[in-house]
Amino acid sequence: MISVWKNTKESFDRFLSRFDHAVQRSRVVRVLRERRYRKKPLTRRLQRQAALKREFYRTKREKMKFY
Repeated sequence: MISVWKNTKESFDRFLSRFDHAVQRSRVVRVLRERRYRKKPLTRRLQRQAALKREFYRTKREKMKFY
């Protein structure tokens, strides 16, 4: 939890800047983004399927070079 209090003679812009800095230091935003866009690791079966698909397109592209 982040807590920042406004000082008596502090402007709102300075207070907001301090708050933003505190949020960045706590890495809350980074953690939330990682959770939001997190992908599950591929299973071995899906890794193999992707590798076979890549190999198919590579050979197809190699064949097209000589025509």
